[in-house]
Amino acid sequence: MGVLNITPDSFSDGGKFYEPNKAFLRAIELIKQGSDIIDIGAQSTRPGALDVGADEEIRRILPVLKLIRENFPNTLISIDTFHSRVADAALCYGANWINDVTAGRKDSLMLRIVASAKCPYVLTHSRGDSQTMDTLTDYNDLLDDIHHGLLRRTELAVNEGILEENIIWDPGIGFAKTHQQNILLIKQLKRICKDKFPVLVGPSRKRFIGHVLGRSNPEERIWGTAAVVCKCVENKVSMVRVHDVPPMIDVIKMAEKLW
Repeated sequence: MGVLNITPDSFSDGGKFYEPNKAFLRAIELIKQGSDIIDIGAQSTRPGALDVGADEEIRRILPVLKLIRENFPNTLISIDTFHSRVADAALCYGANWINDVTAGRKDSLMLRIVASAKCPYVLTHSRGDSQTMDTLTDYNDLLDDIHHGLLRRTELAVNEGILEENIIWDPGIGFAKTHQQNILLIKQLKRICKDKFPVLVGPSRKRFIGHVLGRSNPEERIWGTAAVVCKCVENKVSMVRVHDVPPMIDVIKMAEKLW
């Protein structure tokens, strides 16, 4: 899954692809580089980010979505949003998936929209929001709590009509987790992957990698990301969400030979 941030304030590449034409050129690049899925996000989910609202997200997403869909009709497009109105509008314009970092906590109508569309739904373990998540890192048992949290949100999703076969789990690296907790989660990913749901992991360029490597610039965290991707392959993760597609494809191919 290739990341396409059309925001001015994302932690890694905020502002680079904010204009629709620049975003479209980046989408072309991601597709040519081998991305299986393009994940479009118009709302930063970094710690401290402000909610720009559904109207602004729609204003940012639709021009880019239209360009990609018109020129690449067979490309899978995921929309990274926690607003049901954004999801509904994007699905009407040809998006294939919804990637919701709140798993329906932020907007209770999200689950109904996804159920109606019968589309894949990435359901993420998280707590609070961008303003509060760094204060919500107390767990009894990190992996058990994440697993039980995913099961609870999955039950709610299924009760709203989302098909089990359309649910993808994301354990939420970086969401309400300390640096040490992120490392522990990655070490023990098999405890999440042992269930029947495919797992998506999004480690790319994140703060915990910078913390370990002493790299304050997110663009300098490629090799740390590569190490995490190796661990994902070892634990049979189904998908990784990354910024640096070509090197991560190489990492995956080599890691698959090793595990």
